[in-house]
Amino acid sequence: MTEQRFGEFVVVRRPGTGHVAELVLDRPKAMNAVSSEMARSIGEACAALAADHTVRVTVLTSSNDRAFCVGADLKERNSFSDAELVRQRPVARGAYTGVLELPMPTVAAVRGYALGGGFELALSCDVIVADRTAVVGLPEVSVGVLPGGGGTQLLPRRVGAARAAELVFTARRVEADEARELGLVDELTDGAARDAALALAERIAANSPVGLRAAKRAMRLGHGLDLRAGLEVEDAAWRSVAFSGDRAEGVAAFNEKRKPNWPGE
Repeated sequence: MTEQRFGEFVVVRRPGTGHVAELVLDRPKAMNAVSSEMARSIGEACAALAADHTVRVTVLTSSNDRAFCVGADLKERNSFSDAELVRQRPVARGAYTGVLELPMPTVAAVRGYALGGGFELALSCDVIVADRTAVVGLPEVSVGVLPGGGGTQLLPRRVGAARAAELVFTARRVEADEARELGLVDELTDGAARDAALALAERIAANSPVGLRAAKRAMRLGHGLDLRAGLEVEDAAWRSVAFSGDRAEGVAAFNEKRKPNWPGE
């Protein structure tokens, strides 16, 4: 396993086959509360992952058994002047958009609390895997703000406008079984969320890296468009892979009844 640290609070590991990257939130003493330093490090780690074409799937995990992430560091925020808060905003946004804009499939592994910005980091991933300790929610209105890490946009896309409104307006916390029932998480495992998420990532990573990135791009860009426009997005994505080395290898491997050896281009 290789490991690279970004600042004090973020680690990128390469377990398993090496095609899966694990982006670890590593501020356990603060239950991964996202400080300015940590937000900056998340953005830097995501930029490095986005540029690494050997990474086929990224799994977002926590080094803390009690929490995935409890959101923004409110102790730090309490010390900010208005001007400092304005200056910090792009740094905070960089963490959430960094995860959201990763070009490869992403899986969040939620154990314990995923609240506020912590749940927004999970919502920024394509798939959320949780275990039975998970507690999720967007409690921002209870402290006088709103979900500002993508929550007001990502949650309605996941569960619908009315359900998202109820969850945001009440600021309530949702435990694992209800979270799965409402679609706040996609897979609920009796074992460890990290293990299940990494196993899912390995299954995904067995597929074409070119195909995976193009499929994600088509789904993200096409979401919310009318059908005709969405199909044009899909066609553009298809054209970007139709003459790739991965496509040639995939067809050859199918006909030769063997596992493909993806060139990744």
